[in-house]
Amino acid sequence: MTLDIIFPMHAIEILGLEKTYQVGFWRKRRKQALRPLHLTVELGQIFGFLGPNGAGKTTTLKMLMGLVYPTSGSARILGMALDDTRMKAQIGFLPEQPYFYDYLTARELLRYYGQLSGIAAKQLNSRVEMILEQVGLRDAATVQLRKFSKGMLQRVGIAQAILHDPKVVFLDEPMSGLDPMGRFEVRRLIEDLKSQGKTVFFSTHILSDAEALCDGVAVLHLGELRGVAVISELTENVQGKVEIVWQGSSIPEAIPALGGDCRCVGQTVRAVVREEKQDQVLDILRRDHLRLVSVVPVRMSLEDYFVARLGKNDLGEPSKAPPKLNSFSMAGGNRNS
Repeated sequence: MTLDIIFPMHAIEILGLEKTYQVGFWRKRRKQALRPLHLTVELGQIFGFLGPNGAGKTTTLKMLMGLVYPTSGSARILGMALDDTRMKAQIGFLPEQPYFYDYLTARELLRYYGQLSGIAAKQLNSRVEMILEQVGLRDAATVQLRKFSKGMLQRVGIAQAILHDPKVVFLDEPMSGLDPMGRFEVRRLIEDLKSQGKTVFFSTHILSDAEALCDGVAVLHLGELRGVAVISELTENVQGKVEIVWQGSSIPEAIPALGGDCRCVGQTVRAVVREEKQDQVLDILRRDHLRLVSVVPVRMSLEDYFVARLGKNDLGEPSKAPPKLNSFSMAGGNRNS
C-alpha cells in the first residue's frame, strides 16, 4: 500500500509533552515522570536521547509510540499527530526489553511481523530475506530464537522494526547488555539505517556509542530536559588547554609548578596545561632531554557535556534554571536557546 504523504522538514516535534503518575497504595501521591518537554529533530539524522536510569527516556518513547497517554502536551512525527494511522505505518520501534517467541526461527518471526505490518504476500518473502541479509542473520535464519545471543536478539529486534521500511526508527537502549562485538554490530546497523536516509532516534546511557554515532543529543535527567547539543560543534570546542605527552616516567618539578596536571600512563607521561603555558613546558622538556610524543588541544567530550548538564542540588532534585538549549537543528548547524 502506497501512502500519499508529503514529509515535512522535521522528523519529530515534541511540544510540551508531560507525564504524571499516581504512585503509592494508600495515600497516593503524584510523581512527575516527565516535565514539559520541547524538542525538535530533523529528518535523516541519528539523534541520541541521553540520561541515567529513571530519567524519563522510556516514558517519552512510550508516549511517542502511543503506548502511554501524556498528561499534557502533544507531539508530531513526520508532521502527523500521534494518533494518525498514516504515521504509524512510517515508524519502527524496538523496546528496551523485547519479547519474542522462543521457538520461532528468525525467518518465521519476521514473516509473522511482516503480515501484521500489511506487507503484500508476494513481496513478503523477498523483503524478509533482504532484511535478514542487512542485519547479518542470513546464516542463522532457521535457528530458533531461544538459541540466539543477546546481540543476535537485538539484531532481530532491529530487523522487525525496519521490516516495513519506516521513515523513522525508535530504539530504546539498543546497546544495553551487549558485549563489545554486539555493540559494534548494532552501531553498524544504525549507521546503515542513516545511509538509507532514515531518521534514528535512540535512548542510551552509553556515552561512547552516542558520541560515535549521533549527529545531535538531548540530555534528560529526573524527567527534565537539561540540554541539546550538536556533536560536531561540541567536540570542536577547545577548552583553552593542551595535553603534552612525553616518553618515560620522569616528571620535572617545574611542570606541576606551572599548574600542569601530570600522570604516568605506561611508559609515557601526560600533562594537561593551559595554552599559555605550553611553550614553557616544551622548553622544560628540551632542557631535560625528554622525548616529546605529542601536543594535542583538549577538546570537550560528550562525557564532559553530560556531566555538566546533570548538575543537581543537594536534595537531588532538578535544577530550577531552564536548560540552555531546547531544540536541535542540523539544517544550519545551529542550536537554539
